[in-house]
Amino acid sequence: MKSMDDLIAKAKTQSTKTLVVAMADDPHVLEAVEMARKEGIVKAILVGDKIGIKETLNDLNIDPSQYTIEHETDPDRACYKAVRHVSKHPGHFLMKGHVDTSVILKAALTKEDGLRTGKRLSHVSVIEIPTYHKLLLMSDGAMNIKPTVDEKQEIIENAITIAQAVGIKKPGVGCIAAVEKVNPKMQATLDAQELIDRNRRGAIKNAIVDGPFALDNAINKDAAEHKGITSPIAGDVDILLMPQIESGNVFYKSMMFLANAKSASVIAGAKKPIVLTSRADSNLSKFYSIALSALVADTK
Repeated sequence: MKSMDDLIAKAKTQSTKTLVVAMADDPHVLEAVEMARKEGIVKAILVGDKIGIKETLNDLNIDPSQYTIEHETDPDRACYKAVRHVSKHPGHFLMKGHVDTSVILKAALTKEDGLRTGKRLSHVSVIEIPTYHKLLLMSDGAMNIKPTVDEKQEIIENAITIAQAVGIKKPGVGCIAAVEKVNPKMQATLDAQELIDRNRRGAIKNAIVDGPFALDNAINKDAAEHKGITSPIAGDVDILLMPQIESGNVFYKSMMFLANAKSASVIAGAKKPIVLTSRADSNLSKFYSIALSALVADTK
């Protein structure tokens, strides 16, 4: 896939999924949900203050009769109710509305009727960048602060699942560092070498893991050739594994606010995908995230 339009087109070929929104009285979320409903990607169950949800829909000129609305004003109970829907029904997936991230994740990870799998949760972004030749995945810029090498393996495995959902059967994973050579004083390079070894031993499957790469030689073939890097995925990676949250967060926001990029993001590692977007994300980003999560839900 080269663009978000390709992602949307693929999502529209799948069967319609059911999106369950917790605390749904958020105009930006509801606008994105309506966009996805009109495209036939989802139908939706809106959990929250019924009066507030209907008023918001009416303010947006959206017909409330197109939605199932379940009344619950308490944020904790609304999140638990939404999670139970998703847990019990195939083809359902979860989205955060007007509620704190900690509240919805607490509900999602509850042992009873939750979405816990035993895997680490990680945030995966799929980004369309005007200067890159295909969609580029990146993880993790939002959840895992300073992952260990074992945690990085789980982050890679989650990202592989998302890559496969968008049609990349065997993605190239570039382990990002400040330099492209192993340096005992730079943990990111040591982790990269260990992850490459695990991939070669078969402990990380269905991907090519390589690095360490500085960002330029991960995404630019000329830069890789200039530095004498002969990796089969140099300059052509599908997934950027970031060394820690600051790198991922800065990269994501640089792309969005300086490079005119488009993005879709999903929380991976749970039984079902979770749409958990930033308040600063545009309505389009939220719409793309719903479409991406619908594709992931199709594989669950």
